[in-house]
Amino acid sequence: MGDRDLAAEQANKDRVRAAFDEWAAGTGGPFALLADDATWTIVGNSPVSRTYGSRQEFLDVVIDPFNARLQVPLRPAVRSLYADGDWVIALFDASATARDGEPYENTYTWYMRMAGAEIVEVIAFFDTVEFSDFWTRVSPA
Repeated sequence: MGDRDLAAEQANKDRVRAAFDEWAAGTGGPFALLADDATWTIVGNSPVSRTYGSRQEFLDVVIDPFNARLQVPLRPAVRSLYADGDWVIALFDASATARDGEPYENTYTWYMRMAGAEIVEVIAFFDTVEFSDFWTRVSPA
């Protein structure tokens, strides 16, 4: 086992925490940290579960249509952040109001691999039943 670079781990964790704080405040978020060629994998069985090969593809296919289904934006509440090597793991709850007036609530775990100041890989877990219900019930604006 090599020596862990605790300073780098802390810097990664701080960078991700700041991005989540900005997201919660409605002024930014972790998607801004994604490298252009970042991969994003949504685990499980939902209409969007697969691996996306770039930041733009992920935003176009998942995030923009997701946000277009909302009346009130999704806001995260971070339970905990963990760092190990190049990886930062975020455990968070998020809630919003869908365009049909119904709440959307889910719990997420994102495994984010950092390279410098950018996120280059994400593996995302969440309740795909809750997500799929929302995705198929609400049409994008």
